[in-house]
Amino acid sequence: MKDDDKRIAVFLPSLAGGGAERVMVTLANGFAARGVPVDLVVVAAEGAYLEDVSPRVRLVELGASRVLFSLPALVRYLRRERPHALLSALNHANIIALWARKLARTRTRLVVSERNTLSRDLSSDRFERVVPWLMRLSYPTADAIVAVSGGVADDLAQTARLPRERIDVVYNPINSNLPRLSEAPVVHPWLAEGEPPVIVAAGRLTVQKDFATLVEAFARVRRTHRARLVILGEGELRATLEARIEELGIAEDVALPGFVDNPYPWMRQASLFVLSSAWEGFCNVLAEAMACGTPVVSTDCPSGSAEILENGKWGRLVPVGDASALARAIAATLDDETHPDVRHRARSFDLHQALRGYLRALRVPMPISRKQHLG
Repeated sequence: MKDDDKRIAVFLPSLAGGGAERVMVTLANGFAARGVPVDLVVVAAEGAYLEDVSPRVRLVELGASRVLFSLPALVRYLRRERPHALLSALNHANIIALWARKLARTRTRLVVSERNTLSRDLSSDRFERVVPWLMRLSYPTADAIVAVSGGVADDLAQTARLPRERIDVVYNPINSNLPRLSEAPVVHPWLAEGEPPVIVAAGRLTVQKDFATLVEAFARVRRTHRARLVILGEGELRATLEARIEELGIAEDVALPGFVDNPYPWMRQASLFVLSSAWEGFCNVLAEAMACGTPVVSTDCPSGSAEILENGKWGRLVPVGDASALARAIAATLDDETHPDVRHRARSFDLHQALRGYLRALRVPMPISRKQHLG
């Protein structure tokens, strides 16, 4: 069998700066680095991760204005290229991929992946309300379904009324360049020797990340501890957060630098990383902070954090939206003289385990690792 007979296509709406897009680019690059032919098929070849796509990955742009309108172009691609397998991500794209495969009448194996806690992620928008119904109709025709955590798998089974045993779990990979990236210099007066401990959080400034509870908790911590808080990220709730920080009288100890291309040096130099989310799919930033060796505190949100922390073995877990409990966990962790070796746990989420899990679902043999191509 020729190598090209095992070509994988990875289907995404775009390469915009979301967690799902970053992970799928990482997977595509990882497949290609191990000698598996890969097409990265996108509705529009635009977004922050475009420059991260490996030269070994063939980029295919369908040229539509939105995912729904890309259906005819995806059907043509499947008929023309006939890839061995197609991996899609994000539920709208998954539905279109399943329809396209049916219309193309090809034997391409199709694996859909679910990245977030579906029941929490759907808005009240009329189209969003119809998504679970479309998933119930479409997902049973997939050859395999992959979720990024056990919690996401359980929720998907319930929300889309799918048999739980049909859903595999493959954890997201940590950025394979993290060790190198985390050593990059960060020039900030708060990180200087002898300054108070810095607590770092990262994510879009949205309702999902619940930074409002974090700043409430930090205000309580400040009553008993000298500390500073840095929230990396940008989003629609910036003005609301800034106003609340002013009201709490903690503005001189809280920084919101905006979106940061490389958050890992901040994570590595922080005394503590906090995840305050109301819901997640896998909690990539939590695992990445652990890979930097930084102690962590997290909400026990659906889903991912309890699985990553093994129910509190590697860091304190607190209820979602409970500022008092979060403040106590932050204070206690700052006071701890010793911490668990979180780097050890973070190794469970390396790129190799993710590639192995997806290649198994795609029915592509795992090639011998070409370490010289990874970096």
